[in-house]
Amino acid sequence: MNKPSIETLEKTASQVRRDIVRMVHAVNSGHPGGSLGCTDFLTALYFNIMDIKKPFDPDGRDEDMFFLSNGHISPVWYSILARSGYFPVAELATFRKLDSRLQGHPATEEGLPGIRVASGSLGQGLSVACGAAQAKKLNKDDKRVYVLMGDGELDEGQVWEAAMYAAHCKIDNLIATVDYNGQQIDGPTSEVMDLMDLKAKWQAFGWDVIESDGNDMKSVINAMSLAKSLSGKGKPVVNLMKTEMGAGVDFMMGSHKWHGVAPNDEQLATALAQLEETLGDY
Repeated sequence: MNKPSIETLEKTASQVRRDIVRMVHAVNSGHPGGSLGCTDFLTALYFNIMDIKKPFDPDGRDEDMFFLSNGHISPVWYSILARSGYFPVAELATFRKLDSRLQGHPATEEGLPGIRVASGSLGQGLSVACGAAQAKKLNKDDKRVYVLMGDGELDEGQVWEAAMYAAHCKIDNLIATVDYNGQQIDGPTSEVMDLMDLKAKWQAFGWDVIESDGNDMKSVINAMSLAKSLSGKGKPVVNLMKTEMGAGVDFMMGSHKWHGVAPNDEQLATALAQLEETLGDY
């Protein structure tokens, strides 16, 4: 199957961004900032990079697996899952509503296709991904495991325990990405808990490290293609992905204030005017 062009991926990302702002606006609840920032990455991952099967197999055998550790950016993931065919796009209208399968943080009891573990209690996703990647090795499954974390999430000690474990066990079918936007709920990461030289840290923990621009589609694809080429060589791989919180919506960009605040009616209209409708709104 031919992979979509950069232009097609960018058009898909524009539609996903429209979905995000409409979803959080409709219920006056949710996390638009990080969702918008990670839209290009998840679009590339699901439509270009990963080898995935449909219908959804919870066990993920003989296919790539993805885990969202920073589960509060569920709006972007739900849109990506729907737009890539895991469930009807119309279901996005139920986001955060009672009895919806699209809860504020991804959950498993609702049985939403594409989700294998509940997430959003920060710090746990890398550990889960380590286990899944090791299971693939034991099952002689040559596919990869991907996980996305936030940079503020790296304040959690469990992340570094898992990082040390992955390198020690040579879990080289694991590709982690850090959304390196420099923002977390209480302010800039440099003020809340300075990450200092993040590249040196991951290298010291025994990982291969690559860096990318997470809001440039070509950079995302090149970085993830490089990550795939490095996997299987004895080390886990981490992609330090620079993004802008709120990317695509000018008044949201670069501020931690849009971590978990929904746009009002006027702000929604402004946002939608900046985002091209390419696949049809739900």
